[in-house]
Amino acid sequence: MFETRVLPVKNKLFRFATRLLGSQEEAKDVVQEALIKVWKGREQLNDVQNLEAWCMRIVKNLSLDRLRSSQRRPADGLDSHADIRQESLTPHETTELQESMKQIEQLMNALPDKQRQVMHLRDIEGYSYQEICEILEIDMSQVKVSLFRARQAVRDQLIKMNAYGL
Repeated sequence: MFETRVLPVKNKLFRFATRLLGSQEEAKDVVQEALIKVWKGREQLNDVQNLEAWCMRIVKNLSLDRLRSSQRRPADGLDSHADIRQESLTPHETTELQESMKQIEQLMNALPDKQRQVMHLRDIEGYSYQEICEILEIDMSQVKVSLFRARQAVRDQLIKMNAYGL
């Protein structure tokens, strides 16, 4: 049960923790701690409806506890897991794409916490709205409003940044 349902999501847990904490080393610690918690509670795994969302919630809570204890803000990005297929792109196109990803990363990092978390879970990790509700323990309207505002803020800033040549 643990190996077939929990271990396959460890990479998503790691990416989410890295996004929240801004440090891969701290994210590794948090994911390990989360997996230990899940392992200790493995007798109750059959009672959990959405195991992946439950694991993400554990990672979120552990990450937020770690941030509160260290009193610092997360500052990571889309870098390592943004799989860019470069074989069909010219060097110029690859550079432009990397620059765009850096801009989006910076803009996402400037968003309020809830907006940044919702946008990461939906647009990067691909979770459904319902799963995001379960992971972040917020209602559907908050998820939709936060995602709308986050996307709008990033879009507006990108337009401003790229409008210099027009």
